[in-house]
Amino acid sequence: MDAPQPSARAGGVIATLAFAGTTAAIMQTLVTPLIADLPEMLHTSSSNAAWVITATLLVAAVCVPVVGRLGDLLGKRRMLLACSVPLIVGSVVCALSSSVVPMIVGRGLQGMGMGMVPLGIALLRDVVPQERLSPSIALVSASMGIGGGLGLPIAAAIAQYANWRALFWGSAGLAVVVATLIWFLIPDVPAAAKGQRFDAPGAVGLAVGLVCLLLGISKGADWGWGSATVLGLFAVAIVAFLAWGVWELRTGDPLIDLRTTARPRVLITNIASVFVGVGMYSSMLVVPQLLQFPEATGYGLGQSMLASGLWMAPGGIMMMIVSPLGGKLTNARGPKFTLISGVLVITAGYALSMGLMSSAWGLMVVCIVINSGVGLAYGAMPALIMSSVPLSETAAANGFNTLMRSLGTSIGAAVVGVVLAQMTTTAGGYTFTSEGGFRTGLIIGGGVALLAALVAAAIPAVRQAAPSEEKAEAVGELEDAGVES
Repeated sequence: MDAPQPSARAGGVIATLAFAGTTAAIMQTLVTPLIADLPEMLHTSSSNAAWVITATLLVAAVCVPVVGRLGDLLGKRRMLLACSVPLIVGSVVCALSSSVVPMIVGRGLQGMGMGMVPLGIALLRDVVPQERLSPSIALVSASMGIGGGLGLPIAAAIAQYANWRALFWGSAGLAVVVATLIWFLIPDVPAAAKGQRFDAPGAVGLAVGLVCLLLGISKGADWGWGSATVLGLFAVAIVAFLAWGVWELRTGDPLIDLRTTARPRVLITNIASVFVGVGMYSSMLVVPQLLQFPEATGYGLGQSMLASGLWMAPGGIMMMIVSPLGGKLTNARGPKFTLISGVLVITAGYALSMGLMSSAWGLMVVCIVINSGVGLAYGAMPALIMSSVPLSETAAANGFNTLMRSLGTSIGAAVVGVVLAQMTTTAGGYTFTSEGGFRTGLIIGGGVALLAALVAAAIPAVRQAAPSEEKAEAVGELEDAGVES
């Protein structure tokens, strides 16, 4: 295997991959300022327009683990370039759309590009010097949160002061820049699992299970949690996951090696990732609504979409600042310590929200604290995963961990969404979320973050192998990858 690149070259790789992850995250938040206007823009109903959001979620969930495995098989640079294509095409399709179907197709194509982040994290292990590895992993891993934090006010400003199509032309331009940087700056590292076959049945089984599960979670409130449709989706998801698990354990070259995933260090990290996802997304759902609720309610702050995005933007900037510091903390104390520290900081942010939710300045402080914790936690999780899996499974394992985070955000959106919908008050003939509903949503986020800290505390320490064992393992991995030692 090639040695890590010189520091100057590594700097370009880190910057490119962080920019790619940020761009992918911006794609996800791109339509947030347009949600209320989508039915009129696309000449459709509100329920149909909601698929513009759901399509990206479902496609990304399916593609992230598949793209990760293809990165191990075909090469990470090749798959990074492949991910940039649907980002570009999807953005152009959305920019040209005048009805809901092409917009959903375009958003689905954008979802296909979300595999850039786990691919980028896995690539860092191949090309970045060891002393820079932890900070670079932290920065690239947190780029999804950074892009979301910065993308919202930018998208709101464009949507408010320019034609909405400019959002998608701009995202197409960003994707072209990403593809160009990948082409010129990312080295072509030999595929770690070259020669193994792609597990197509495993990919189909996982896709069926994920689509049914996430569709049931995301649409449960609209269709009814006890409806035959939602219960049927959950039943199919359970059957699909069970069949998929049996297949993955029996096939020679699985999409995701469940034996590796079942290792305590990997398994507990993935469980913690789900809780961290819930904890992160709870604030993202509650804070914008508090900022934008009318002041006449007595607890709303009456901010515009643009203003609320600007109040939240320092949180995204803080995540960018904290992530590399988290990498240094990982080098000094280990990724487990960094993960626990991160989720405790998130918990502290929610505790602060109980006394600061009555002002825009207070909510800005809350966002800064919570996002600082997210930056620490998001950087630590890939480091924990990669220290526990073979080189030939790095991208696939990171893709699965990214999927667990996404599952957490979906669950968080569903749970907090139900709370906000059920805990309401009525005034002037209108029914809307009560102050107690918002407060309960924040309490849930803090409670789940604290639970994530307890789960993270159970992650076992990495076993220090003897030098002879390390050499034998390294040689074995190189032989598996078909690379001469």
